[in-house]
Amino acid sequence: MAMKIRLARGGSKKRPFYSIVAADSRMPRDGRFIEKLGTYNPLLPKDSEERVKMNMERVQYWLGQGAQPTDRISRMLEAAGVLEKKERNNPKKAVPGKKAQDRAEEKAAKAAEAAEAAAAPAEEAAAEE
Repeated sequence: MAMKIRLARGGSKKRPFYSIVAADSRMPRDGRFIEKLGTYNPLLPKDSEERVKMNMERVQYWLGQGAQPTDRISRMLEAAGVLEKKERNNPKKAVPGKKAQDRAEEKAAKAAEAAEAAAAPAEEAAAEE
């Protein structure tokens, strides 16, 4: 059985509240889970102690059993000092798409042409003096 430690959403519309659960990865997000491990309330300030509450003994148990934390949960565990920090680097994410790159090249070419056109009369005026 592929186990995950993940968030299960609760709360009303536009008022999210999450339970941190150990669940079979084949079960739905808010569906059946094996054990509730804690809570996460994103509406509280980031420095609040009540924002993330976890039963660390049980989290350690499930990690020992081979449960894989999701990205968000792994960040919470890294902040708590349970997991070592992973290097996250996605340099391609900030690169614009192909069409945007083409537009930028065209704009740069037009700007270079305009600069040359503006510089040419100034050079002629300087040569005449």
